[in-house]
Amino acid sequence: MLYFIVNHTSATGKCRNVLKKVIDRLSEKGTKYKLYRTKYKGHASEIAEKLSKLPDEKITLIVIGGDGTINEVLNGITDFEKVRLGIIPAGSGNDFAREIKIDTDINVLVDKLTNNHLTDNTRKVDLGRVFFEDKGSRLFGISSGVGMDAIVCKEVTGSRIKKLLNKLHLGKLSYIFMTVYTLFSMETTDITVDFGKEKKTINDVIYFVGMNLRAEGGGVPMAPDALPDDGKLSFSSAAGIPKWKTFLCLPVLVMAKHMWLKGFDIYPADYAVLETAKPMILHADGEYLGQFTKIKYECLPGMLKIIN
Repeated sequence: MLYFIVNHTSATGKCRNVLKKVIDRLSEKGTKYKLYRTKYKGHASEIAEKLSKLPDEKITLIVIGGDGTINEVLNGITDFEKVRLGIIPAGSGNDFAREIKIDTDINVLVDKLTNNHLTDNTRKVDLGRVFFEDKGSRLFGISSGVGMDAIVCKEVTGSRIKKLLNKLHLGKLSYIFMTVYTLFSMETTDITVDFGKEKKTINDVIYFVGMNLRAEGGGVPMAPDALPDDGKLSFSSAAGIPKWKTFLCLPVLVMAKHMWLKGFDIYPADYAVLETAKPMILHADGEYLGQFTKIKYECLPGMLKIIN
């Protein structure tokens, strides 16, 4: 049995078209499945929790939606040993699916999922976990950070401009517009980072993000060398750079050449503890978590089983 968790509002209706193709293909193949549609924020987590507690020896969950829906499902799974996850991308950014190299042809993808879900043909990938003060923790598949990228994620989510651009199939542009605006309007701050073996103070931080995959925000390669199965996170930061200069560096960032620029740094590590001089907005896979001064990151090697 295949269990589908569907966010039919993802990418302002794009998911509906994808879902129709999936159902048509499943009908052609005579595959048994159950479909669960999300009805509100956090519903995907509730569905995933319920399904992962079924008595089946192996459970196949397939997400049809974007990065936000995937994040909710990850945070609902209670047994990562028996749950195998399938992804059918239907969001505006689809960073997780792209970086894990999920097939984009719907018919081919459905065939692979239906053929492999009964076998052990899965790939183990890392997940990250972020702890925020005494408020709890959150798993993430792509990234979690503070500063510019977190502010952009908070402002873009649910924004009218994103909905409009999604209708025009230009959803990624909403991140670009908001990034430029945020860069010149945000306040920088100082942070102290403890990597376990090394402790750093970083002044005038524009962003600090723990990357499990190489790109976020619709394909921006914040950590070009990050791998999903190396047992580490890649902590990427930009700090101590005049805002006008940072603006000029944005194209370099998009081209993944920023590692050679002064003020841009990447620190591979499996653990990090942040203390910020003032509260900073925090996100996980683009989901707003609040504002905090004490944050901890850890890598969970090979925790997630992805159906090949």
